[in-house]
Amino acid sequence: MTSINITAEDTAGTVKQIQEVIGGRIEERWGEHILHVSGSLANGTIKFIDFDWGVSLLEYDITFYDDVTLIMDASKYNPIHFAYCLEGYCEHRFGYQSKHDIKTLEQFQSVIISSRKGGLNYGYFPKDIPLEINVIQITRKEFLQKKLNGVKQLNNRLYELFHDLDHENTFAFYGAYDLRLADKIHTLRNVRSKGMIRIMQIEGLVYQILSNHIADHEQYVSKKRLSTGLLNRELKLVRQQAKKIVANPSKNYRLDEISTETGLSQAKLQEGFKLLYTRTVTEYVRHVRLEAARDYLRETDMNISQVVYTVGFSSRSYFSKIFKAKYNISPSDFKDKVTSERAIPV
Repeated sequence: MTSINITAEDTAGTVKQIQEVIGGRIEERWGEHILHVSGSLANGTIKFIDFDWGVSLLEYDITFYDDVTLIMDASKYNPIHFAYCLEGYCEHRFGYQSKHDIKTLEQFQSVIISSRKGGLNYGYFPKDIPLEINVIQITRKEFLQKKLNGVKQLNNRLYELFHDLDHENTFAFYGAYDLRLADKIHTLRNVRSKGMIRIMQIEGLVYQILSNHIADHEQYVSKKRLSTGLLNRELKLVRQQAKKIVANPSKNYRLDEISTETGLSQAKLQEGFKLLYTRTVTEYVRHVRLEAARDYLRETDMNISQVVYTVGFSSRSYFSKIFKAKYNISPSDFKDKVTSERAIPV
């Protein structure tokens, strides 16, 4: 067991204290800090960005080679934590609780945690389990001053949490599985822009993810649930299939074959895709292929016919028609535009 004591006053100090134990190097670009680790205790990255509205983003994409316990002292830095495990799991308890009170942050679960001032938080990370954890941290006073003007629209429990400016109380909410939140976080992790534009895009997605966390709690308080008969296990299968489509858009996907592979009926597949992606299976495949085609046209020297074949379309004329309908520009004009932009001297 490896223990890491966190007594920092901010997110940067937290990551620095983790680095002192597990090693690695920290690099910074446009306010995005990345701890790169490749050693005997861990392999992967820990990223963080501090925004000027009382919010910071902390992302773990790491595998620990020993069971790790973060012992976090809330005396100097005690934000509200909005946490989500995209891959793997982790555990938590407050300092006043016994080890029998440890709760698990399951994969795909929305969790909100806040400690009382001077208390301790124990975070437990298992060894040999790849972890992808997204944490949005809110410093209450700064956030209220700059962003929400009193958060009057929140339910009573969240309103009290945001206005607990003296940090007198603990708060722990373990929500239901939310796969739509997983896809927003996946989008955040795949932002490809650079520099200031990248940070602005990430900031916008952080605000969306935070809104989703709050909406999940609102649904819990009002006892509203997703209007679906699908089980969480079945929704996970739908998302796994969607990820396969993204990874290999050129494959010839047939609904009956997907049904056999996943063990879900065709009706459940359609319901799951409509719920999570607001598209039928066929519409989702077409959407993914068009997005991939646009990336190829933007980032490679392939001509349009090569792109059409690569993403799985069989007709160039059909591809051109639906590309223009989706992006309001023909593939050839889009390619010409990208080429001309590349030619502009910097």
